[in-house]
Amino acid sequence: MEIRELFMDEPPPMHLLLLADPSRELVEEYLGSGTCFVAVTDERMIGVYVLLQKGPKLIEIMNIAVDERHHGRGIGRQLIEHAIGHAREQGYKTIEIGTGNSGIGQLALYQKCGFRITGVDRDFFNRNYSEAIYENGIKCQDMIRLSQSLD
Repeated sequence: MEIRELFMDEPPPMHLLLLADPSRELVEEYLGSGTCFVAVTDERMIGVYVLLQKGPKLIEIMNIAVDERHHGRGIGRQLIEHAIGHAREQGYKTIEIGTGNSGIGQLALYQKCGFRITGVDRDFFNRNYSEAIYENGIKCQDMIRLSQSLD
């Protein structure tokens, strides 16, 4: 498997991108302003993520998705590690990710890759969400922001 940048003249793997975010309009917006990377094996796209610049020192990982037939093979982790390496090479100081509708396994993967909850008022979630997810003693909920310093 190789991870490479998607060229502008190549059609994006919408079937994968829409797995991560079912809003086609948002996905197209991310593609228009971000850089798309794909995991490819045997000329087939089996994974994808988009890097979106949020500021001079901040970049966000969007739309991480792996083809359902390839789950459990470490492709998601390789995509995240690739994104972190690319952000470092480009001189970004912080990389951020939104949990979206991630399950407990995905949140655990983000934490293993060095992401930590940031900018979240835990009391707000305690008051407003009855179904918090517990992972490593940290309360997580849909759309929590996770961040990693690249210093």
